Amino acid sequence: MNGAALYRALADAEPDARRRDLFQQLAQAESEHAQFWRAKLAAAGVATPRAFAPDLRTRLLGRLARWFGVPFVLPTIAAAEYADRDKYAGQADAHELSAEERGHAAIVRAVAAQPGGKVGFSGRDIARAEPWHRGGSGNTLRAAVLGANDGLVSNFCLIMGIAGAGTPGNTILLTGLAGLLAGACSMALGEWLSVTNARELARTQIGKEAEELEQTPKAEQRELALIYQAKGLPKEEAQRVAGELMQDKQSALDTLSREELGIDPDDLGGNAWTAAATSFALFSLGAIFPVAPFLWLTAQAAVVSSIGLSALALAIIGLLTSLFNGRNPAFSAARQVVFGCFAAAITYGTGRLLGLSIS
Repeated sequence: MNGAALYRALADAEPDARRRDLFQQLAQAESEHAQFWRAKLAAAGVATPRAFAPDLRTRLLGRLARWFGVPFVLPTIAAAEYADRDKYAGQADAHELSAEERGHAAIVRAVAAQPGGKVGFSGRDIARAEPWHRGGSGNTLRAAVLGANDGLVSNFCLIMGIAGAGTPGNTILLTGLAGLLAGACSMALGEWLSVTNARELARTQIGKEAEELEQTPKAEQRELALIYQAKGLPKEEAQRVAGELMQDKQSALDTLSREELGIDPDDLGGNAWTAAATSFALFSLGAIFPVAPFLWLTAQAAVVSSIGLSALALAIIGLLTSLFNGRNPAFSAARQVVFGCFAAAITYGTGRLLGLSIS
């Protein structure tokens, strides 16, 4: 029932008619699955309430889809569908449902892999979906949450360590702001290097593939035919498809890059500067929470407020992580608060010990 409610929410938030129809069909299929299990429960003498309210995760994903667009939440939903694709596989009376669940996972995964979420899948579109499946990249929500979490936890622990040493409030404020800028710059530089190196490596690999295509076209054609044969095409059909692709060298290079190298030539890892700026902003967003109280409070009140505000931010991050880890939102929030505060307590205690020994 949560699945049906979620797909209805996606359909309501989707402006494209074809995609909206696709989500409505998925919602209908999930409703039919619910009716199937309701009948099973009734036959077993178990009453099920007819009134239903979607859970917190479903409502939150629906709101995010309305606020930021369906593509923003699709990778998270696709990952959940993929994780659940075999949940009925071991039940003899649910083979048809199991097949449908695997189909749902493939459909949502393919839609999530489309630039802008377009419907209508070509061979190139399906190939583009494969690296998404292998790497799980493109999940904006997951990256945003984890980036903010890095800034929050690292600066929270830094400030608590300094506070434990009995440092004056203005020094703690300066340290927190310095930690925010240093961490954000480090994260931005690391992201820039990561994306730049990935793009350069991809270009090098595609360049080598282009040289091989020019020097040994028949060998590359045989290689491409074997790839399609390994994917399940009959030998003759695989050879025919490979031969047709080789008529256009650019199409052949594009296909070999995707199929052999697992590289999407249209997207070599994104823009390095955009990735760096995003990383800087997300880290700073998380890191500002523990330092903010020292801007207007002093002494012990600032420390207590910093702990409270950081714990609240940790709970929010835990709640958001439940969107893509499938756990209960309350459990995820509580776990995040416990682990984050435990780490801060360790640094506070260490700062206390060092402060006493130095003084």
